[in-house]
Amino acid sequence: MIALLVLILTRVIEIYIFVIIANALMSWLPGANESKLGQLISRLAEPYLNVFRFLPTLGGIDFSPVLAIIVLELAQQGLTRVAFMF
Repeated sequence: MIALLVLILTRVIEIYIFVIIANALMSWLPGANESKLGQLISRLAEPYLNVFRFLPTLGGIDFSPVLAIIVLELAQQGLTRVAFMF
């Protein structure tokens, strides 16, 4: 039962990582965030990314998605280790 829960949570984390990547890529395309898909992705990603907005931008590049993905990857690895304990 715990293994199934961990599997579901790791898949959700993987999907959310793709949402963050899509949000970052769409910021490079003019008008992409104004589309329905862009608005949905922004609504999903921005609340979590705002936690990491304390990082300064370097040359106009926001590194908060990188840190956000690293934290999600660490959480995913932690969940996997917990699953192997049972």
